[in-house]
Amino acid sequence: MKSIKVGILGLGTVGGGTANVLQRNADEISRRAGRNIEVIMASVRDLARPRLCDCSSLTLTTDPFEVVNNPDVDIVVELIGGETLAKELMLLAIDNGKHVVTANKALIALHGNEIFAAAQEQGVSVLFESAVAGGISIIKSIREGLAGNRIELVAGIINGTGNFILTEMRDKGRPFEDVLAEAQALGYAEADPTFDVEGIDAAHKLTILASIAFGIPLQFDKVYTEGITDLSLTDVDYAEQLGYRIKHLGVAKASKDGIEMRVHPTLIPAKRLIANVDGVMNAVMVRGDAVGNTLHYGAGAGAEPTASAVVADIVDVARTITADPHNRVPHLAFQPDALIDLPVKSQDAFECAFYLRFEVNDVAGVMSQLSAQFADQNISIEAITQKEPKVDEDFVSVIFITQRTTEGRVNRAIKQIESMADVRKKAIKIRVEHLN
Repeated sequence: MKSIKVGILGLGTVGGGTANVLQRNADEISRRAGRNIEVIMASVRDLARPRLCDCSSLTLTTDPFEVVNNPDVDIVVELIGGETLAKELMLLAIDNGKHVVTANKALIALHGNEIFAAAQEQGVSVLFESAVAGGISIIKSIREGLAGNRIELVAGIINGTGNFILTEMRDKGRPFEDVLAEAQALGYAEADPTFDVEGIDAAHKLTILASIAFGIPLQFDKVYTEGITDLSLTDVDYAEQLGYRIKHLGVAKASKDGIEMRVHPTLIPAKRLIANVDGVMNAVMVRGDAVGNTLHYGAGAGAEPTASAVVADIVDVARTITADPHNRVPHLAFQPDALIDLPVKSQDAFECAFYLRFEVNDVAGVMSQLSAQFADQNISIEAITQKEPKVDEDFVSVIFITQRTTEGRVNRAIKQIESMADVRKKAIKIRVEHLN
């Protein structure tokens, strides 16, 4: 049977890892795919730069368009990142009748609807397993393994940098700024860490997960996003004392009245498996009406873990390359004409429990005043904790854990409480997900 020929755009960390895996495991991959798969060409920025893979059998070029326009290339693997050039190359590859495999979560989250429509018209596949959670294969699990379920919830630690920072803050009592500097030195965080610590990277990934879980179009602009830069060691410590751990969680929920898509710091009970995912590891919890809760855990980044997902997509293309396009697994799990435009909830309509911390004057009656504001908003309280004042301080920290309610109600209660004379600072609000 004719070999499948692959062209790679970018031979950096993931590109080099992909070439390595394809070369090292060629026989095993051939046994799985039913035909040989070989990399014949790759584009690089600098021809003289040392590579992570053996390039002796490859044609290297500094012009990525040569790869996309090469008539011998069956599958284009896009690993250069970014949006502008990557999008142009991907659409050209599709127009040339080539299948595409990509790890570019931003491109899929922002432009996937357009890209998949073009691929559908040309009868080619665009696969993107490596775009979310590295080597975990969460997309295939939801799209295929859980195809018999109505998905109710997806909740994931899907950014390793943020998880490393929070783990170090909790375990070693180190401030955010110190841990971020170490993450940058170790290569976990970029020189500009905004995408990681402000939740943008996780929001790209959550956009994709929500789409394949619920059968909705990709809608990155509707994801509520909150970073971890303002988290204090005080709240990390208090959460531990209360039996919770703080994780930077991506949450997508489906209900009768719409979809929630949100990324933010979250208190999770310490006994939950996902609360014990530490360091740079990723984990995604998926709840289906038939299967119940499932947890998918593994390396979310790195050369070969990500390459594992890239190669799995290449094998999928090789298996179905001669199949009728209408009989392939749909890009977003549901048939293109069966996607539904469910409303995405606003922040005020989010439903969960809340951790709320107030600094108040240490005077009689203040606790009842706070409680009255929650009662006015029909918010039930799960637990109340008052911390002892420190030496030479005349204020105390009061912590409330609410039962499930809407964020709008909580925000109205906070507004009234912050206007009280005995309240010293703005409230600290962190969402709580019990995931049971």
